[in-house]
Amino acid sequence: MLRSLYSGISGLRAHQTMLDTTGNNIANVNTAGFKSSSTQFQDTLSQMTQGATTPQAGTGGGNPAQVGLGVQVAGISTNFGQGSTQSTGKATDMMISGNGFFITQQGNTTSLTRAGAFDFDGLGQLTSPDGGIVQGWNVDAQGNPTGGLTGIKLDPNLPNLESYTLGSDGTLTGNFSDGTQQPIARIALGTVTNPAGLQKAGGSSYTVTANSGPMTAVTADQGGAGSIIGGALEMSNVDLSQEFTNLIVAQRGFQANARIITTSDEVLQELANLKR
Repeated sequence: MLRSLYSGISGLRAHQTMLDTTGNNIANVNTAGFKSSSTQFQDTLSQMTQGATTPQAGTGGGNPAQVGLGVQVAGISTNFGQGSTQSTGKATDMMISGNGFFITQQGNTTSLTRAGAFDFDGLGQLTSPDGGIVQGWNVDAQGNPTGGLTGIKLDPNLPNLESYTLGSDGTLTGNFSDGTQQPIARIALGTVTNPAGLQKAGGSSYTVTANSGPMTAVTADQGGAGSIIGGALEMSNVDLSQEFTNLIVAQRGFQANARIITTSDEVLQELANLKR
């Protein structure tokens, strides 16, 4: 069977993956905290038709001759570039300016996310839309973390606690009816050595993998993490102009590889017609 037929099939598969990736990016153009992905191609094994020969006195050497056998997807990488800021004015909306992720806990599952559309539930727990509890530390009167990582929870029975403010380091400071202010908790940020190695887990969240490195909980503005901004969300970093260009490139690549298949089919038809 013609090698070009299988090369064309591999090209269809690879460009279909590119179309799928681009389509997902465009679908999430308005998803808070979403990070776009891109597809990388690489060639597959090449068949040797003639090996290289050693140059000798009076005889030149020969280069190898190889016929490629198609293309394959080398990987799908995530772009963790900063998304634009959308001001919401909602106190529980938060965004990270710089590196790092919010940490959420749901059951025994720990997740990382850049989507900071949080809210307090009926128990006073700061939660994500999918029910994950935002993690951080309890603090003393001076705002210093005490104990280990735990779910952020505001006691609604604190004497008439009226409101709170969020500092760039993630500290929640309560404003009380008697005019006093007191630190209540501090939101933690998670960092990993290789963010591109994180695995998407749905719900705009990620989980660590063997290649991302372990997650380290740090205070905002420290340990390589960015600062936290309250009353705002980080928008998707999808560039629509680039994605629509990628759509054209993927479509034309798909069409070209389909032409390879039809041309190979015509050649096979001619071979079949040799015996009538």
